[in-house]
Amino acid sequence: MKYLFILLIIGLLGCTKNSDRSDHIDISLSGDISTLDPANCYDQICYMPVAQVYETLYEFEYHKRPYSLRPLLAEGLPAVSQNRLKYTFKIKKGIKYHKSEFLTEGREVKAQDIVNQIKRLAFHGTRSQGWWIFDEKIKGINDWRNKVQTDLNLFFKEDISGVSAPDDHTLVIELIRPYPQILYAMAMTFTSPVPEEAIKASNNDLSRSNVGTGPYYITRYNPTQEVILKKNKHYQTSTYPTQGDRYAHENKLLKDAGAKLPFVSNVRFVVIKEAQTDWLNFMKKKIDIVNLTKDHFPMALTMEGKLRPEISEQNIKLFAAPTLTYWWLSFNMKDPIIGKNLNLRKAIAYGINNDKYIALFTYNIAQEANSIYPPGVAGYSPSTDLPYKYDLNLAKDYLKKAGYPDGKGLPVLKYDVRGTDTRKRQMGEFVQQELRNLGIEVEVRVNTFPAFLEKSRNGELQFWQGGWILDYPDAENVLQLLTSANLPPGPNSSQYSNPEFDKLFNQLREMEDGEKKFALMKQMEDIVNRDLPWAMQYYSRNYILYHNYLKNYRYSDIINNSIKYLKLEGK
Repeated sequence: MKYLFILLIIGLLGCTKNSDRSDHIDISLSGDISTLDPANCYDQICYMPVAQVYETLYEFEYHKRPYSLRPLLAEGLPAVSQNRLKYTFKIKKGIKYHKSEFLTEGREVKAQDIVNQIKRLAFHGTRSQGWWIFDEKIKGINDWRNKVQTDLNLFFKEDISGVSAPDDHTLVIELIRPYPQILYAMAMTFTSPVPEEAIKASNNDLSRSNVGTGPYYITRYNPTQEVILKKNKHYQTSTYPTQGDRYAHENKLLKDAGAKLPFVSNVRFVVIKEAQTDWLNFMKKKIDIVNLTKDHFPMALTMEGKLRPEISEQNIKLFAAPTLTYWWLSFNMKDPIIGKNLNLRKAIAYGINNDKYIALFTYNIAQEANSIYPPGVAGYSPSTDLPYKYDLNLAKDYLKKAGYPDGKGLPVLKYDVRGTDTRKRQMGEFVQQELRNLGIEVEVRVNTFPAFLEKSRNGELQFWQGGWILDYPDAENVLQLLTSANLPPGPNSSQYSNPEFDKLFNQLREMEDGEKKFALMKQMEDIVNRDLPWAMQYYSRNYILYHNYLKNYRYSDIINNSIKYLKLEGK
């Protein structure tokens, strides 16, 4: 699961000494870098250096929305058996690793290197955060995991029955059941190839290592200060995209179509934990990009979300980026009060002014939710409407139907917030005041984020703000949050359990995108809206400023290897 908060991932500071800033990008990270190991990198901070160094079989099209995949290390799409249980991937020839402490120059990528990495995800000794993508999905992988445990000798000696490399450029994966999301899995840095030499020489500790094939390689690494990358002059895996969506064409983002990558020679990721430092350096043109926080909004934007004229006049551009992060009010469906009373949940859904909430806490930047699916997921429809909206009179009617006219007889509800900062507390107090207008009394309970997660895993929450960042743009990644199989300590913190929903989910997770799947998505959304374990709030959007000399810029919260596309002109 991804952490449910948006980290500041981009902002640029000064350069290394004697470097030429005309061919140098500096990118700020809002916290320490947790690891460089692709098997364990699972946050937006470590993704930034790791995704520039390591590559996968597939990558997301930079200039297409909805998101789609294109081959990266793979020659093309895999051959899939008629029963959809066997995938055969062909790997490009001549792709070479960077020279590193483990490898001599010229070592080519082999299919066995991807087998090694799949093993590393399953291996107890790696403690990988990516194990979930293959757990109970690949033939024999769980048996292998249980047998090998933490024994590195057995790691190499024992094979996974469903993963093989018949030759250096062929990878075969056999599944237990259809798993169309496997292509998304093969586009996540978790599945980057790793050579046997590196695993053995490092004793399976790649947390500070550099064993990739990407457009950049690491020349310096200090996890609390900086990572410095240099252009891989031998890079040949991919070129600049030749296709794009309407936005790409309108903004002339395909002028470099087919060009050799990367464009910029030097990249520095520098740890800067204070947003104000980013802002000041950006305004001094020591930073090329800054991801705006709520503290910056009044300085940079009008109330309509437009760039202030005094900022625009400095040849600064605004990029308003939709994300795959979204939020809702969540109800514990096993709670004897709120979980067993649909009309009470309806009263709450109708009784909170979502527009006012978005204005106060997102500076009108967030997009009001119209569906349980966020934009960017195949099957999402902008014409969908939720069956509830702010209406105080209807809220009072439902509260009366719930058996609590004007709130009489209703115990105090407990609303848990997911942090101790002032903003989180104020968000809880807003909900408290809105429901007080109905006669519902709410106790706001403040938690540290780890304490909130612990309550969530233990099923101890009654009413709270839920949220998710999609791992990949597929409805399966949304709907699995409400399945009985994922009850706490799994991600189904609402403890929603519906046999009809579960049955449909088991069908949907094996379906390819298309009209049948989209119809099933609609059917499942109708069930969720009927039972109301969630009352949707909004989809997050990022507002990012960048200087106009930075070309080809386009933000995405799931395309992490985007630095290779950036170009500097007239810096």
